[in-house]
Amino acid sequence: MSILSGKNILLGITAGIAAYKTASLVRLFIKAGANVKVVMTPASKDFITPLTLSTLSKNPVYSSFTNDDDDNAMWNNHVELGLWADLFVIAPATANTMSKMANGTCDNLLMATYLSAKCPVYFAPAMDLDMYKHKSTVNSFEKLTSYGNIMIPATSGELASGLVGEGRMAEPEAIIEFIENDVLNKLPLRGNTILITAGPTYEAIDPVRFIGNHSSGKMGFEIAKAAANLGAKVILISGPSYETISHNLINVKRVVSAKEMYEEAHAYFASVDIAILSAAVADYRPKNIADKKIKKAEATFSIELEKTDDILKSLGVIKTNQFLVGFALETNNELKNAKGKLKSKNLNVIVLNSLNDKGAGFGGSTNKVTFITDKEEIIEHELKSKKEVAHDLLQLILKQKHA
Repeated sequence: MSILSGKNILLGITAGIAAYKTASLVRLFIKAGANVKVVMTPASKDFITPLTLSTLSKNPVYSSFTNDDDDNAMWNNHVELGLWADLFVIAPATANTMSKMANGTCDNLLMATYLSAKCPVYFAPAMDLDMYKHKSTVNSFEKLTSYGNIMIPATSGELASGLVGEGRMAEPEAIIEFIENDVLNKLPLRGNTILITAGPTYEAIDPVRFIGNHSSGKMGFEIAKAAANLGAKVILISGPSYETISHNLINVKRVVSAKEMYEEAHAYFASVDIAILSAAVADYRPKNIADKKIKKAEATFSIELEKTDDILKSLGVIKTNQFLVGFALETNNELKNAKGKLKSKNLNVIVLNSLNDKGAGFGGSTNKVTFITDKEEIIEHELKSKKEVAHDLLQLILKQKHA
């Protein structure tokens, strides 16, 4: 999954021959998982049709403030378009449009939307060689970047005039790569590696039976997704779970038992910056595992159990500069028990959730948590989606790490 997945991208198209490439650009944004809307200058429709772009984007294409063919049509609200967008990409950006952008000339819907936008604005120049190097165009480049706009440099190649030189709009694949890298490099967890454990562990009794719990892994998977969307490289160690995830910054390691999870966690811990252990690891496992299915014979049946290794505590013992987060699911003396685990396991933060709280615990899509920090802060949260809890946790970690 691309870092652009779920983003609202507004594509502005101006009247240059490179506009024909925007069909591919829209398809690539959609393939990356983005939502795309297109706003065109009136003259750009001579180079590519709104029908093509609306079909590819699955959204109406905007090119004027009103629809002249419909007396009852609502006006196209440039403010709403600007506020909808997470990213505004103007490609191709002609010399004419860039001059308007640089000087605040507002004579069409695209320019009105640009002047209303609150999001990052990227522009990909496209023009002939002499126009590209003209002092007025260079002045537009400088003004636009000084305003905080981000220029996607043109490339050299054969131009529409037949000349060969600089001014060719970057290819759609290069535009996508440029924006992805720019977004990633500005994310607060860029450069960090995070280890996350998720789900239950299954401890074998015989080849067909096991001891386990009701953990679904949803919480850990949401944390992994949120961390990757903030730019982190994620190592996600998951016990048996039906949850799936696809993201180019997430490396999933599937395990079954507490022993396997222990070994994987220790294999990666030294190389990570942050470790968040949300898995519901079994505290005990059968001391002896039968190599054949145990037959039903007696009225009662006993299994001798032995303790599993405490993964969280063992990492707390060896941690150096890692920021270590644990989870505590409690049913009584919740705060006291969580504080005890925070200290005894050498954690920076512990996330407390209680089975006494409706909507919290295993299996569901919501959770009600309290964050307790090693600075003795207690931060209680209302019932929220696990996605929101993941966001809250990562914001707390960022705050704690930079305190």
